[in-house]
Amino acid sequence: MATNMNRVKSTNDLELKDRLVAVNRVTKVTKGGRTFSFSAIVVVGNENGIVGWGLGKAGEVTAAIAKGTEAAKKNLIKVPVLKGTIPHAQLAKFGGAQVLIQPASAGTGVKAGGAMRAVLESVGITDVLAKSKGSSNPHNLVKATMVALGELRDANTVAQNRGVSLDKVFNG
Repeated sequence: MATNMNRVKSTNDLELKDRLVAVNRVTKVTKGGRTFSFSAIVVVGNENGIVGWGLGKAGEVTAAIAKGTEAAKKNLIKVPVLKGTIPHAQLAKFGGAQVLIQPASAGTGVKAGGAMRAVLESVGITDVLAKSKGSSNPHNLVKATMVALGELRDANTVAQNRGVSLDKVFNG
């Protein structure tokens, strides 16, 4: 999971763009008939290393999206992005969804499907190879992708955590 040191404290100075991942119509059957409501999963990011996701539920689609956006702004993490890609390959699982994200060379583009693509583009990654295994449920895919991004560490962080120099991280 995303560690507390990756959490973003303040959203005041960030320009966040939201992306709608999925809208689901939910039906509740009552004595008086069927009642419809909507749930929306939304991803927000500044396309410069900060991303978050949220789930909103309401009687109208627009209200559900607005609630999802507000929830996403409370759930932001910082992700290391190096030259448009990620520092290392990462495998993560949430529920039945399993995701693998790998760094790619410049010009590759975002090779990812649906829900994963929305998260990766929102964080500002331009070149990445991604594969989803197992469930294609957008909720679990977004959460698994967020777990994978939260576990990424750049070389400076690794060196700091180990208490060694940057050269020692790469040369053993």
